[in-house]
Amino acid sequence: MSTDRYTSPLSERYSSKEMQYIFSQDMKFKTWRKLWIALAEIEKELGLNITDEQIEELKAHQDDINYDVARAREKEVRHDVMSHVYAYGQQCPKAAGIIHLGATSCYVGDNTDIIIMTEALKLVRKKLLNVISCLAKFADEYKDLPTLGFTHFQPAQPTTVGKRASLWLQDFTIDLEDLDYVLDNMKLLGSKGTTGTQASFLELFDGDLTKVDKLDPMLADKMGFKGCMAVSGQTYSRKIDMKVVNVLAGIASSATKMAQDIRLLQHLKEVEEPHEAKQIGSSAMAYKRNPMRSERICSLSRYVIVDTLNPAITEISQWFERTLDDSANKRLSIAEGFLAIDGILDLCMNVTDGLVVYPKVIEKRLMSELPFMATENIMMDAVKLGGNRQELHEKIRELSMIAGDHVKKDGLDNDLLDMIVKDPAFHMTEDKIKECLDPGKYTGCSAHQVERFLAEVVNPILDANKEELGLTAEINV
Repeated sequence: MSTDRYTSPLSERYSSKEMQYIFSQDMKFKTWRKLWIALAEIEKELGLNITDEQIEELKAHQDDINYDVARAREKEVRHDVMSHVYAYGQQCPKAAGIIHLGATSCYVGDNTDIIIMTEALKLVRKKLLNVISCLAKFADEYKDLPTLGFTHFQPAQPTTVGKRASLWLQDFTIDLEDLDYVLDNMKLLGSKGTTGTQASFLELFDGDLTKVDKLDPMLADKMGFKGCMAVSGQTYSRKIDMKVVNVLAGIASSATKMAQDIRLLQHLKEVEEPHEAKQIGSSAMAYKRNPMRSERICSLSRYVIVDTLNPAITEISQWFERTLDDSANKRLSIAEGFLAIDGILDLCMNVTDGLVVYPKVIEKRLMSELPFMATENIMMDAVKLGGNRQELHEKIRELSMIAGDHVKKDGLDNDLLDMIVKDPAFHMTEDKIKECLDPGKYTGCSAHQVERFLAEVVNPILDANKEELGLTAEINV
């Protein structure tokens, strides 16, 4: 690895080899050649004077790209597509004259972009499904474990560890729904010519509209797509890039929500992300166990969310049938958005597959706050024993303030219930009070909701995608 020049952290530290290949030069230029072969085959089938021998010559050199020739040529002509047309022609002298026939640069450039984004979305989908699978197992395992709920990060009515995880899980299932919609509607640009009018192809086919109309459906079929866009300028609408990157940003926002919750829970020592045996938390504070994976999820997600501005601004900046101010931006924003979300999902898989739960800590914190939450039940029971609801409410308010001071000012345990037992207004024994301290009385339908959500929403998704499951994520530095 070169150490004397900038290298992208997205490739060096964060993204997988699979995603890096999708955005590699090999993937790009091999796809260009596949598209040139498909075009030649279609034109031959529609009656142009192209021979089987020429097509076979093109196929023979589909994957052995002569990069040195293409790079040398681009230095001369300053045009990437024509440089690769020239390089391909050097390898295929018999077919050199029919390469790129009737096409403009966006025939290979834009169609390849759609193909690459489609393949990248498929990999994102696979990893997203595995995150969903890991979270589903976690939610099911801990659906009955009561834990203190929080609103405004202040103690609130108890929930369960699994119920909280189901909130993360639901966000990811919404992302999957959005991803599937975009993926199912991906279409190629097709063979549209310089301004989208197909004028060059109409000329090639001597004005035969029937043959021109067959071009795009035949191309879509050969390249494995449902269809091509009905109309375009020279390029496909950059709104497609907006839709794709917005899906990535949606996943990033879900990942951040989960990771931020885990960071807070790790601070509370209730739930912890995986920690390797020799992992160092701090160069100075050797005792530390930092939530570095969850922090990295949040950091990379911020990048992806901000990246949505790139295709949005590019879309509104396109003049008429095309301008070239999209090109450099697209090379960066689309590729790096996918490389970043790939790293995020690998981290999410790793974290959700190895979350550590500390039930004793969870129970201790819950029981320290439960007396305050039990007061409504205590008040109802005291009324049944002959008490006055309004007087009891005021008593509980006064005693709660005193107990709160004992906890916050004096550092003592919560003694609210002890004071209630001693107060004759409540007519309640210690045993009766203890009955009100069963955490299960306060988690409502949490476990049932988790079971229903898994049964009705998550498990059908996982059952329909069994072949995609079982991935493990290797985390880099």
